[in-house]
Amino acid sequence: MKKYNQLCVWQGCTLGEQTQKDFENFMMKEFRARVKFEAEVALVNQADQSDLFFYIHDDDIMSFAVPRLQVGIRWWEDVLLNGHGNDYPHDFRENHPATWSE
Repeated sequence: MKKYNQLCVWQGCTLGEQTQKDFENFMMKEFRARVKFEAEVALVNQADQSDLFFYIHDDDIMSFAVPRLQVGIRWWEDVLLNGHGNDYPHDFRENHPATWSE
């Protein structure tokens, strides 16, 4: 995991019937990006919505940066710095602090 440092959030997306490995394979096929699944997290104030969290390989960040926007994938720091961190459980936020310096 040393080369997987950027946490991403795919808002409104769930695994459904797929496995974590299926998700990682999908990301490689669709975005040509190596990812490591992290978690599916239910929003605190919207129990019917969950978001997928995953780390992207450091070497794939640049080629992934623009295409991700077309499907609503955000950097975790963007979510936090735009005031939406409280949408997620406290323990998740504590275990996944922002890595960008403010």
